Amino acid sequence: QLQLVESGGGLVHTGDSLRLSCLASGRAVSSYAMGWFRQAPGKERERVAAISRGGNSKDYVDSVKGRATISRDNGRNTWYLQIDSLKPQDTGIYYCGVADIFGEVMKGSIDVWGQGTQVTVSS
Repeated sequence: QLQLVESGGGLVHTGDSLRLSCLASGRAVSSYAMGWFRQAPGKERERVAAISRGGNSKDYVDSVKGRATISRDNGRNTWYLQIDSLKPQDTGIYYCGVADIFGEVMKGSIDVWGQGTQVTVSS
């Protein structure tokens, strides 16, 4: 059974960079499309970035375009989200989630979620 564990969150300052990790166990990361989602206080969860099963299709929400990079390391069975030039509005709980196909991730139709990691960006 697939399990996902996020890490890498924390308290950072405006302008800092952060790399979040999503470690998969039980199945290979190459078996899934994957997305990073965040939930800010008082707001609905939104998709931040997504990557296809093959890794050749990627998508980013407008608010992080040019500042974020989603990637995957098959050897470590881990996905990553690097965000540079962090802003206070990047604050939230970041979740990774997977689905069989990219389109499902893009719609937010997620089969397995991680537990989330808190990112707080101070101004």
